Amino acid sequence: MKDGRVSDVYCRSFGAGARRVLAVHCSLAHSGAWRGLAELMKDEITLTAFDMFSHGRSPDWDETVDFQTANLTAGLALLDREPGQVDLIGHSFGATVALRMAQARPEQIRSLVLIEPVLFAVARQEAPELQAALEAKEAPFNALFEAGEVEQATRLFNRMWGTGKPKWEELSEQARAAMVRAMRAVPTSYETLYLDDKGVLEPGALDPVQMPVLLLSGGASQPVMPMINEGLARRLPQARCEVVAQAGHMLPITHAAVTAGLLRQFWTGMA
Repeated sequence: MKDGRVSDVYCRSFGAGARRVLAVHCSLAHSGAWRGLAELMKDEITLTAFDMFSHGRSPDWDETVDFQTANLTAGLALLDREPGQVDLIGHSFGATVALRMAQARPEQIRSLVLIEPVLFAVARQEAPELQAALEAKEAPFNALFEAGEVEQATRLFNRMWGTGKPKWEELSEQARAAMVRAMRAVPTSYETLYLDDKGVLEPGALDPVQMPVLLLSGGASQPVMPMINEGLARRLPQARCEVVAQAGHMLPITHAAVTAGLLRQFWTGMA
């Protein structure tokens, strides 16, 4: 049954450390994607994560509001249940949700980590040739999705943005079905991610985000990603960028140890 009630969003926690962390996963994944990173830092952090709508154990997105805003509302509801300030982390689409959470509740967020945020509107403004090349790569995916070939579109999307292992045909039927279910919500975010219909990049819109911000990208990811991070960093007063040279888009999963080390460095000295 379709249901968008925030109370139904599934969440879980990892670790037992003193530092409280709230994390938002990428598209086609679920809250368990943070398990590896959290395990490496289990004595340092308690990481809480939720499944976005149409992902994992959460209900389907009910389309009463756009997909990003639905997950923003869910994230804020979870944030409001956390005592004191938290360190907020978002990956890919989840990073765009986390950025809007930081805009909405800056007083509740001690620091913000954005890993490969897919706010392509930044690249459209600042690196239009790179962004045009990416959109040309995405054209076959879009054509398949518009033709109703959702599974094949999901396969292409996973090849472009996933870890590359295991390959699509090696995934279980359940894993493929979960990705196809989640995929149906992703293309609807074009106006939000590519055209900035939420006005995130408008003058003054990011002024509330005064906390320290770390922007991570993978050196083997799509070429627009470091450009997006650099463009966001120029708009944020306490932001810095780091590139994990050998990593791709899924760096918090494929390079969890490196990511953990960067988080430790970033958080050093923060209360």
